[in-house]
Amino acid sequence: MASTQPVDEEIIQAQDRFKNQLASITAQIHSRAINLELDAWLNQNMGPDTSIYRELKEACEQGVSKGWLCNREGGGIRYGRIFKPSEELHGFSVDVVLMENIAGPHHTHPNGEIDLIMPIDDEAEFDSRPAGWLVCPPGSAHKPTVTKGRALVLYLLPNGAIEFTQQ
Repeated sequence: MASTQPVDEEIIQAQDRFKNQLASITAQIHSRAINLELDAWLNQNMGPDTSIYRELKEACEQGVSKGWLCNREGGGIRYGRIFKPSEELHGFSVDVVLMENIAGPHHTHPNGEIDLIMPIDDEAEFDSRPAGWLVCPPGSAHKPTVTKGRALVLYLLPNGAIEFTQQ
């Protein structure tokens, strides 16, 4: 009879690698203002043409295929909070969603939100933005929307703060 232990260990190792990848990013951004300058900096230094972006996208795609990312579903959106805010992640929580031609629930970002847009379908966009980073400043709000296909979106939320509205 085959043991499921190796699979569990594989998942734990994959999650640890993913957390370490994210910690290297949050270490560079946690003391920066969450604004348009950060948006530009992230896209210049960790945008779609970089190994950092490619490695994160690959980790997310593997996490979804192995079932440890986006392991919940509601309203046609697969989602999940993979990491709560922690010292290791410099106070950020990490959520990943998989969306296809859909708008998610309206919400506000009390402390801001940093999104990594990873199209699965090449032309897919998140809030009218292609592959790359989108920084939403503190107090901003939106109805997150993916158009032109499927995309994974990774959310970094300072202190895990997000407020869903009735809009």
